[in-house]
Amino acid sequence: MATTLRVYGPSTRAQLVALSGLSRTTVSAALADLGAAGLIGERTSTHGPSGGGRPASVVRLTRRAGLAAGIDIGRRHVRLALADLAHEVLSEYETRTDFDLDDRPDDALATAVGLFDAALAGIGAGRDDIVAVGLGVPAPITRDRRIGSPPMLPGWAGLRPADAFADLLGRPVRAENDANLGALGEYVWGAGRGCSDLVYVKLATGVGAGIVLDGRLYRGAAGTAGELGHVTLDARGAVCRCGNRGCVELAVGGRALLAHARQAKPELADLAALIAAARDGDPGCRRLVADAGTQLGYALGNLVNLINPQRVVLGDELGAATDLLREPLQRGLAETAFAAAAEAVEVVQSDLALRAAAYGGIALALGVDTVPFAALRPAEPAEPADRVP
Repeated sequence: MATTLRVYGPSTRAQLVALSGLSRTTVSAALADLGAAGLIGERTSTHGPSGGGRPASVVRLTRRAGLAAGIDIGRRHVRLALADLAHEVLSEYETRTDFDLDDRPDDALATAVGLFDAALAGIGAGRDDIVAVGLGVPAPITRDRRIGSPPMLPGWAGLRPADAFADLLGRPVRAENDANLGALGEYVWGAGRGCSDLVYVKLATGVGAGIVLDGRLYRGAAGTAGELGHVTLDARGAVCRCGNRGCVELAVGGRALLAHARQAKPELADLAALIAAARDGDPGCRRLVADAGTQLGYALGNLVNLINPQRVVLGDELGAATDLLREPLQRGLAETAFAAAAEAVEVVQSDLALRAAAYGGIALALGVDTVPFAALRPAEPAEPADRVP
C-alpha cells in the first residue's frame, strides 16, 4: 500500500482499492498498520464528489515515510528538486558553471552532490531520509544503464551515470534522458496533466523529446526513442555532432540559432537574449525563431503521423517563446501531418519551464514511470513549489 501511495500520491480509500486491486478490508488493514507507524495521514478533501455529498477523506504518506529527489544535469547547470512521498515539492536549488559539464562528468556529479547536501540541509534532512533519486542527463540511457549515444556525450561514454552517482551518494539512483524526465515532470505536475498521449519537446542548446503513450513513458528498444533533434530534415545538409546530416538540431537547436544570430548581432549573450530581441521586433531574430518553428513543425509532423498524440508541450529555454513558435510550427505540421492528426494535437507551452526535468527526476524516483499514471489521478495533486534558494 505504501508503494501505491508513493507512485500515485494522495488518494482516497476507494481509489486505493481500485489502484491496488485489493479488497477494501485488506486496504483498510494495510492503512491501519501504516498509520500506527506514523507513515500516513488523512485529511478531508476540499473537493466534494461530482454528484454532491460529503467530501472524501484523502490518504497521504507523511514526511516520516521519506523523501525523493530529482536532479537535472545540463550543459552548464545542475538543478535539483526535493519532494516528500506525497508528491509535494519542498525545495528547489540550481547552480551554474563556467565550464561544460558534458565534458567533465566527475565535476558534474561532484557539483550535484554538493547541491544535494545543501538542499537536504536546507530542510533539516539527511541522506538517510532519501528513498530514491532520479538523475537526468542530456543523452539516451540504455536498458543496461549506459549512455546510449556515446558521441553525444563523449566525456560520459564509459560511465553508468546512475551507478556512479549512487556510489557518491550512498542512495538508490535511477538515470534517464533529460527530455524523458521533462515529459514525466509535465505529465505529473505541469502542462501534460490528464493527458495520456503527449510529446514533450526540450528546446535548449540541443533538441530532444520525451514521449508518453497510453499513460507510460516510452523509451524504445535501445532507450533512444524521442531523439527528435537528430531526425534528418536535409540529407545533403551540414554534418551534425551525431554524425548524420541535416538534423533538426542544426535548424532549431539553441547553439545553431545563436551562431546564426550573432553574425548580425554579436552582442547576444544567450538564447534568452535572442528571444527577447525577437519579441522586441528585431527582424533577423524574429525570422530565425519563425524558421525554427517551421522546421520543428516539419519534424513533428512525422512524429504526429506515427503516434497521434493529444498534446505537444514545448519546454526549456526556447519553449519560453511558444507564442512566437506556435503559428509557424502549426504551418509546418499542416504540411507534413495528416489533417486529422494535425487538427487533433494541441501545442502548448510548458508549465514548469526550466524545472521540468528536475521534477521529472522526482517522478522517476517515485516510480511514476512504471504505471499508467493518468488512469486514476491523485485526489488532490500537490501544486509545484516555487522555492529556489
